[in-house]
Amino acid sequence: MAGNFAETALQLAGLAGWHLGWSADQFWSATPAEMEIVVRAMLGADAEGGGDAPPSRADIDRLMELYPDG
Repeated sequence: MAGNFAETALQLAGLAGWHLGWSADQFWSATPAEMEIVVRAMLGADAEGGGDAPPSRADIDRLMELYPDG
């Protein structure tokens, strides 16, 4: 998201509306810290930025075997 503050803020407002279901008022009243907390929770990240590892190929293969969908 390169650009000036206004362009970046509009992009973030759109993303917050789409992914979080936030109205424009909710986005503009949220602090950067609140926005960070919500995004970290969405991504499964902890306070230090870590999170759950993505599933391994073996995990995916096992799930595909358990839940075949055609």
